[in-house]
Amino acid sequence: MLKQIPKILSPELVKYLMEMGHGDELVLADANFPAHRIGQRVIRMDGHGVPVALEAILQVLPLDTYSSYQAGLMQVVPGDPTVPVIWDEYKRLLEESHPGAAIKEFERFEFYEQAKDAYLVIQTGESALYGNIILKKGVL
Repeated sequence: MLKQIPKILSPELVKYLMEMGHGDELVLADANFPAHRIGQRVIRMDGHGVPVALEAILQVLPLDTYSSYQAGLMQVVPGDPTVPVIWDEYKRLLEESHPGAAIKEFERFEFYEQAKDAYLVIQTGESALYGNIILKKGVL
């Protein structure tokens, strides 16, 4: 055990977070995301939603202040009546840990392409539609 590491973060996940470099990205994916098809490295966090995982990761992961965005969301597909209210929680958590963090919205297939280049995909049990978020790692 280590001090100040949230218990929800497994040793394997902490290892990958440590390996990531400046500008590397990770995807916190909902349960519907094609993580194993898209991701180079996939860690599963079944039974946990994205907000819980996001809050824990933001305690240890600096975000990239040199980038035009620090986080990314998947835009709602035109014509889809879904309102991703979970985004409010993401925005609150980002603001608490990294005030002023910029969020970029990616078109659905652009999000998938961005995710293919991510260092890590974390597949959660999140059931909210459009519950995926990308984080871009910064420096200390």
